[in-house]
Amino acid sequence: MNKIRCPVPLNQRPLNEYNSIKESWIISWPLLERSTFYRKLTYSWLFIIPISLTISYGSNYLKNNIFELTFISFTTSLAFPVLLVIRQWLSWIYIYKRLNSENIEYEESGWYDGQTWEKPIEWRAKDKLIALHQIKPILNHLEVIIILLISIIIISLLFILLRMN
Repeated sequence: MNKIRCPVPLNQRPLNEYNSIKESWIISWPLLERSTFYRKLTYSWLFIIPISLTISYGSNYLKNNIFELTFISFTTSLAFPVLLVIRQWLSWIYIYKRLNSENIEYEESGWYDGQTWEKPIEWRAKDKLIALHQIKPILNHLEVIIILLISIIIISLLFILLRMN
């Protein structure tokens, strides 16, 4: 069997990066069942609500308007799940690009000695399959969630602005 000599350090090979990202804590959430993923996002939102309520309660205007206090706190606390999903999306898009690339950029010992190594055809085929069939659906799902959450925030902010006038 033809053994390929690869100069890329093990932890910088796209397939190994993919395997390590699958085992990370927050970044691996999209790999879970959708109901579990949504539950974790909901819990992250619910975790921030008391903090947001406490901060919003500092406003004299909101102290006297319980509905607006609650609505604004719920809306602003959506920023945390949005940040989590954006962070997940950034990690998955990085791995997607690395797997889809024909070359691997890597560092031998530090930031100043970047090298590029062309992937063998077998590696390219395997990496592209993983990118298209395992990572691309995750990216599409995360993009839909980001758009949905940001739309909810924008609609809520418009509602708040119209109600204040």
